[in-house]
Amino acid sequence: MSPVILFILGVVFVAVGIAVSIALHEVGHLLPAKLFNVRVTKYMIGFGPTLWSKRKGETEYGVKAIPLGGYVSMIGMYPPNKDDGTVRPSSTGMFQTLASEARSVAHEEVGPGDGKRVFYRLPVWKKIIVMLGGPAMNLLIGVALTAVLLMGFGTSTPTTTIADVSKCQVKAGETVDPDSADCKLTPAAAAQLKPNDTITSFDGKAVTSWAELTGWIRASAGREVSITVDRDGSPLTTKVTPVLSARPVIGADGRQATDSNGSLQYQEVGFLGIGAQTALVAQPASSVLPMAGENIKQVAGVVFNLPARVVGVAKAAFSEEPRDPNGPISVVGVGRVAGEVAAMEEVPLQSRLAALVGLLAGLNFALAVFNLIPLLPLDGGHVAGALYEGVRRRVAKLFGRPDPGAFDIAKLLPVTYVVAVLLMGMGALLIYADIVKPVNLFG
Repeated sequence: MSPVILFILGVVFVAVGIAVSIALHEVGHLLPAKLFNVRVTKYMIGFGPTLWSKRKGETEYGVKAIPLGGYVSMIGMYPPNKDDGTVRPSSTGMFQTLASEARSVAHEEVGPGDGKRVFYRLPVWKKIIVMLGGPAMNLLIGVALTAVLLMGFGTSTPTTTIADVSKCQVKAGETVDPDSADCKLTPAAAAQLKPNDTITSFDGKAVTSWAELTGWIRASAGREVSITVDRDGSPLTTKVTPVLSARPVIGADGRQATDSNGSLQYQEVGFLGIGAQTALVAQPASSVLPMAGENIKQVAGVVFNLPARVVGVAKAAFSEEPRDPNGPISVVGVGRVAGEVAAMEEVPLQSRLAALVGLLAGLNFALAVFNLIPLLPLDGGHVAGALYEGVRRRVAKLFGRPDPGAFDIAKLLPVTYVVAVLLMGMGALLIYADIVKPVNLFG
């Protein structure tokens, strides 16, 4: 299959995955709203003109032209005016006018029998459940995809089969011509070990994993030991003497460790000069939640530092600075990465599919964490409003004051509009950057 077709298939795979994730996010809001008897008038995927819709019961389900999100319309999202219980336009103040307009829209479809079915009358805990339903759905999707990735496809794990044999001993950062007199053979090259040899024994001990073998090699510097390999189905035993060499110190996060000054750390350990072949190895169910937790932690770090990272994207987009491969990207960037992964014909199909599943899992974790930011119009903003309402009512009760009633979240609409404009601007910037200076994840 041609690389172009594979690229398109990768983009389509992720696009469909994102659409399904958004649809299920809205289902996360829809189900608890209906469970709590709130009248839901619309369930829509996308924005703009409606391409298709169908009414079932009291809810209209549909798809719109711009596939950048979705929404669920619930009646009574905002409480009415306190003065007389009616919706009236305000005559003074831009902010109050905006709030009145929002209440007007929210109450347009409230019928005579809907008094107890409006959203604002829900207890605080029910409001929180409805608004957290979307992010919770994305978390569940992310965990499910992580389970498919780890238990179905497996993770890339070093095997005991040799992938490559270094010919020359070199120090970190140095290069040596393999054909020159300066090339001092590595122990593996001197012992004539070859790629595709499978190491079965080291110093008389059976080898069961690459990590175990690496530990034995590092501890055997300067000492001659026997090594047995399986070559083309036949055992072959020879002698090797690991040499002392400066090797990178790898931290718990899998990256090379640095000291307090930011310099890379090395340690003197035994070295043979071999690299391991990798294979996808299925992991146990117990590995799913820790991996999901690690992904959520990484996404949360990106979201927490989002303003600074967006500034970095802007600098890279309008200068010669490189893009941060761990920085935020748009749906355009995600599609490009998916297409490039799918088009890597030198990589086994199973590994490419695993990478695409992992990408969708990460996107769902990102959707969940991003939507929890306590700012309207994000779900976290509605949760924050509900929590404030609960605190306000408890304080009033504590001091013997009248119940202040539902918090009028419509008063926060000016903030909502500002945040919405900023989000649209950020999206436009990321799309532009992903076009003119895309993230390079593959060297």
